[in-house]
Amino acid sequence: MSDLGVAELPLADETLPPATPARNALVEGPILRTLLRLAWPNVVALSAGVCVVIAETSYIGRLGVESLAAMALVFPFVILTMTMSGGAMGGGVSSAIARALGAGDVARASMLASHAVLIGLTFGLAFTLVMLLFGPALLQIKIFFGGVVIAWLMNTLAGILRGTGNMKLPSLMVLGSALCQIILGGTLGLGLGPVPQFGMPGVAAGSLIAYSISLSIMAWYILSGRARVNFVIKGLRIRRGMFFDILKVGAVSCFSPLQSVLTVTIFTHMLAGFGTAVLAGYGIGARLEFMLTSIAFAVGIASVPMVGMAIGAGHVARARRIAWIAGLVSFVSVGAIATIIAIFPDLWVNIFTGDPGVRAASRQYLHTVAPLYAFIGLSIAMYFSSQGAAKMLGPVLAQTARLVFVAIGGWWLLRHQASAADFFVLAAASMVVLGTLSALSVVLTRWGPKATSGSRIHPALS
Repeated sequence: MSDLGVAELPLADETLPPATPARNALVEGPILRTLLRLAWPNVVALSAGVCVVIAETSYIGRLGVESLAAMALVFPFVILTMTMSGGAMGGGVSSAIARALGAGDVARASMLASHAVLIGLTFGLAFTLVMLLFGPALLQIKIFFGGVVIAWLMNTLAGILRGTGNMKLPSLMVLGSALCQIILGGTLGLGLGPVPQFGMPGVAAGSLIAYSISLSIMAWYILSGRARVNFVIKGLRIRRGMFFDILKVGAVSCFSPLQSVLTVTIFTHMLAGFGTAVLAGYGIGARLEFMLTSIAFAVGIASVPMVGMAIGAGHVARARRIAWIAGLVSFVSVGAIATIIAIFPDLWVNIFTGDPGVRAASRQYLHTVAPLYAFIGLSIAMYFSSQGAAKMLGPVLAQTARLVFVAIGGWWLLRHQASAADFFVLAAASMVVLGTLSALSVVLTRWGPKATSGSRIHPALS
C-alpha cells in the first residue's frame, strides 16, 4: 500500500496467485467508513483553502470598501477557473481513471493520465486567451489569468491521483499551497517588511507561485513511479477514445460551474443597484457559502473514485448507495453549520468588516439564505457522484434550471421595485430548486458502465 494512497490496486506486472486477488476497499469496503476515510484529507485541505479566502478578503478589506466590492465582482471568475479545472474537468479525469481501474485495466488508466495532461494544457491555454481578451479590465485578474494554465495543470494532476483513490497527496498539496498563498499573498498584497505593497495584484501573484510549487511536486510523484498510474511518454499515440472518455464527463461538467458563475454574476449585478454596502455585504455572505460547500466538495470528490470503480466493476447498486450516502452527509453537515451561522451571523461578519452598512446587509443575507446552503451541499454531492457514473446531463440541467429561475425571478423583482431582502429570498429559493432537481436527476437517470469503459488496451498499443 502506498504511503500516500488507499486501497492499493495491483499493477499489471505484479504476480499474485489467481485465487487471492488484491482487495479493493473502494469497491468492496463499507461505504460510509470508506467515504469518510477518503473525505477527511479533502476536508482538511479545503478548509485551508477557505482560510485563504478569508485571509485574502481580510487583506483587501483593509484597502477599503471599494476594493471589497470589486473583489465581489472578480471572485466569481477566479472560482470559475478553479471549479472548471478542478471540480469539472478534474472530476472527469478522476472518473475515467477510476472506471478503468475498477475494471482492472491499469494500462488504460495510464493512457488516460497522459491524455488528461494534454487536455489540461489545451484548456488552460484557451482559458488564458479568452479571459485576457474578454475578462474584466482589472489588473489583478489579468495577472491571475495570465498564468492560469498552471492552475489547470495542477488540478489535472490532482484529478489523476484522486482517480486512483489517492486523496492524501493532492490534499497535502492544497494544504501547502494554502499556507504559501496566505504568506505570499499577505506579504505581496499588504507590503510587509521590506516588500512594497502591490495590493490585489500581489495577492494574485502569490496564488500562482503556490500553484507552481504544488504542480511540480505532483508531477515528480507521478513520473517517479510512485503513483498507481504513470504517464505513457515513449510511443504515446493520441487516441480519440481516450479524449472522449474524459471529455464526456469533464466537458459536460464544465457547463455546471459556468452556469453557476453566470447565475452569481447576474445576481451580483442586480444587487449592485442597491449600493456598495449591500454588494459588499452579499460578498461576505457568499464567502460563507464557499467555505461550507467545501465540506460537500470534500465528500463529493471522495465519492468520484468510489462510484467510478463500482461502475467499472459492474456494481451499479453499490454506486447508487454511495451517491445517496454522500448526499446525506453533505446535506446534514453543511446545513447544520450554516444554521448556526444564520442564528449568530456576527461570528462570521466580525471577521471582515466593521462598516455598519455592510454588517447590516451581511446579517440580513445570512439570516435569510444560510440555512438553505444544505441544498447546495446536496447538489454538489449529486454532481460529483454523477461524474463517477459518467452521467452528467441531469446535474447540469439542474444548474440550468437555477439560472433560469434567478434570471426570471430577478427580472420580476426589478420590475416591481423589490428590496434587497426580496432578492435574498430569491437566492435562497434558487438553492432549493438546485438541490431538489439534482437529487431527482440521480433518481431518474439510469446508471451503468458503457461497453467501452472497461475495455482493455493491448500492450502493443500502450
